[in-house]
Amino acid sequence: MPKPVNVRVTTMDAELEFAIQASTTGKQLFDQVVKTIGLREIWFFGLQYTDTKGCTTWLKLNKRVLSQDVKKENPLLFKFRAKFFPEDVADEIIQEITLKLFYLQVKSAILTDEIYCPPETSVLLASYAVQAKYGDYNSAMHTEGCLANDKLLPQRVIEQHKLTRDMWDERITNWWMEHKEMARDDAMMEYLKIAQDLEMYGVNYFEIKNKKGTDLWLGVDALGLNIYEKDDKLTPKIGFPWSEIRNISFNDKKFVIKPIDKKAPDFVFFAPRLRINKRILALCMGNHELYMRRRKPDTIEVQQMKQQAAEEKTSRKQEREKLKKESELRAEAERKQQEYAERIKKMQAEMERHQKELMEAQDTIRRLEEQLRQVQAAKQEYEVKQLELQKMMERLQDEKHMEADAKARLEQEIKSKAEEVESIKRVVEEKDAQTKKLQVEVEEARRKQQEVAAALIAASSTPDHHHVAEHEHDEQDDETTDIQTGDLNYSGSNEHIPRPEEERNTEISKKKTLNDQLTTLSAELNELREDSKLTQEDLLHQDNRKKGRDKYKTLREIRKGNTKRRVDQFENM
Repeated sequence: MPKPVNVRVTTMDAELEFAIQASTTGKQLFDQVVKTIGLREIWFFGLQYTDTKGCTTWLKLNKRVLSQDVKKENPLLFKFRAKFFPEDVADEIIQEITLKLFYLQVKSAILTDEIYCPPETSVLLASYAVQAKYGDYNSAMHTEGCLANDKLLPQRVIEQHKLTRDMWDERITNWWMEHKEMARDDAMMEYLKIAQDLEMYGVNYFEIKNKKGTDLWLGVDALGLNIYEKDDKLTPKIGFPWSEIRNISFNDKKFVIKPIDKKAPDFVFFAPRLRINKRILALCMGNHELYMRRRKPDTIEVQQMKQQAAEEKTSRKQEREKLKKESELRAEAERKQQEYAERIKKMQAEMERHQKELMEAQDTIRRLEEQLRQVQAAKQEYEVKQLELQKMMERLQDEKHMEADAKARLEQEIKSKAEEVESIKRVVEEKDAQTKKLQVEVEEARRKQQEVAAALIAASSTPDHHHVAEHEHDEQDDETTDIQTGDLNYSGSNEHIPRPEEERNTEISKKKTLNDQLTTLSAELNELREDSKLTQEDLLHQDNRKKGRDKYKTLREIRKGNTKRRVDQFENM
């Protein structure tokens, strides 16, 4: 039995490894990949590889993997990438995994300048990218320098302006803060809605020549075929919508497109290599098929997918709202906790003040009690002395006949005693006055003591309704015709196929506030720009903006006139 061959498939966010047999087809490998990652919108995607000549190409699904020109490595290397792009991401992308894969691929293309993006729009897109990665801006968590390790802007934009990394991050963060409560998948969708309006989004460019031998670019995208001058990949000069094309074929390096309008001549161009024509044909087939499919009612399968996606989105929204409510309850609980902590701190300070007042009141009472004791002692002494004086007076009365010397001494003693009694009387009266004054102070001290005691009791308990409540939350095979024959026929008439893309406006133009903010930022960045570092694309973009052009205005312009006129215009380039 033949030995299995190891294969490594890299998606935009994962690496998958498989072992395949010699008989394994491209479709079998592709099916294995989409089953592993849970992708159902398979029509946009393909497996990309580098061939033995170093060119990037797509794996053919209807052929064996090992029979194709895959560079011989161990393991064999493939990239799972979007091969075809939606016309309008908001209308067409159904699954979250599809959204994520497109978002990552487009973001990578913008950051590497594969898709040109003007500086101010790069900053806006970066703000959606950080919302998609980190969620809502949180000043406590997302401090200065938190974006330092993220690649958020094309290197071209950084090198062209005299701004530090912190200055760029500040401008990105200012917009990030405006995306509050935007879900991560919504942020990715907003990113793509703006990115799809960039001129180079979803375009595959091929070097071609017209019959005159003029070097030109052919752009193949979801809306049709566009012709660009060699030095301008931003502004197509001629456009052919898929609904105008009846038949596509090539013979060697000559490529022939037959219009629906039979009066119009064939649209003929030349590619440098046969393999380029094969790739152009395959992309034309796939894009045309999707273009026509979008203009028909959805299949039952797609309807079911959309219904399931809508239910999943509703479920995610409900879950987010539940988490938001729980987060708000936690924040409210934390706020109350903080409030109570501050209140307790204040109460402790109050208690310490009351304690001090209580000690002062008790000290006043002690002083009064001492004063009262002193008054009482003075009164008692006064009474004793008064009694002694009275006895001495009585003795003097009784001994009227005592000798003069003795009498004089007694009178002197009586006089001294009377003076002593008078002195004690004055002391008692003073102390009595002090006591009355102190009694008022004591009454006040006792009243204050009662108040302080009541305050201490109140401060040590809180009403029940102030307590924090406890919460328990805490491809498919697009190559239906053998491209080796170089012919592809489309049946049916395309004359009345609707072309809504010709009525579209850019996402930014629909939002006046956002448009004004971008204009302001653009003017600000122009002041800090080093003009010597501007690229050809920058100059072309500036010229388009001065002339009021955007992707859809240009599209309407290059499709004007009948098919014959546009084919003639191409031949004369």
